Amino acid sequence: MADLSVQIGSLKLKNPVLVASGTFGYGKESAALVNLDKLGGIVTKSVSPKPRDGNPPPRIVELPAGMLNSIGLQNVGVEAFVKEKLPFLKTVDTALIVNIAGSTSKEFLTVVHRLESEEGIDGYELNFSCPNVKEGGLEFSQDPKVTAQVTAFIRKATKRPLIVKLTPNVTRVSEIARAAADSGADAVSLINTLVGMSVDVELGRPKINTITAGYSGPAIKPIALAKVYEVAQHVTIPIIGIGGIMNTQDALEFLITGATAIEVGTANFLDPRTGERIAAELSDYCEEHNLASISELVGSLKT
Repeated sequence: MADLSVQIGSLKLKNPVLVASGTFGYGKESAALVNLDKLGGIVTKSVSPKPRDGNPPPRIVELPAGMLNSIGLQNVGVEAFVKEKLPFLKTVDTALIVNIAGSTSKEFLTVVHRLESEEGIDGYELNFSCPNVKEGGLEFSQDPKVTAQVTAFIRKATKRPLIVKLTPNVTRVSEIARAAADSGADAVSLINTLVGMSVDVELGRPKINTITAGYSGPAIKPIALAKVYEVAQHVTIPIIGIGGIMNTQDALEFLITGATAIEVGTANFLDPRTGERIAAELSDYCEEHNLASISELVGSLKT
């Protein structure tokens, strides 16, 4: 049997398939349907210092090739996460990566400080890229200097693996990725959602309350692949590929392009077992292609 394990900093994942933040809750929501132990890891819904109500509805719109969402980082806050969500997550035999959101560098630090004393957490993913919150989020990963400053600031506070999640809504995402890598990030994950909108032609108004929102789903995969390829030419740290991954072929494309691991996002809304199925089928692919390790695929693109 092929070795599906991959390395993200000091963290060894049993396989390269994670579920993306904001699409899988805190894990327990899907536990009755999915064998969570078969996943390479769970990236939690965002956790902020205080609870957030998120944006008012309507905040989700289905489109022919994807969806718009403007949830606004609704979450229970770090204290409730520790008391109500973490106990279950500790029982799951897979890596636990906590996605952290903040409007300032100090807010990111507040969450990290609170979580550092808790066992069972394997790493952090810093959300520098959510496009539907007016303060924080997008601004961090639009500017390489800000990305570098905040990454370095958090790096001093933890020895746990640090993943910086990047927005595609910039001119050169590789500059942002390099800034994160040079400042201590163990990996970068990309892409987060694109900025999009949709209009109700009968009412003459946007379908989303915030007018624009994050666009995700199969339509963004070619863009995500191009961004992963760009970043792979400029950094040596692992890349976690995200964007339009609906099946095993999609996952393979990201690995071949240069991603060490992948995150399944929007597909979880259609079938929460997508990640589990991809992990199993990656094993089959390796056997069929006489690969001893999934790592042989990473960055194997022929150009």
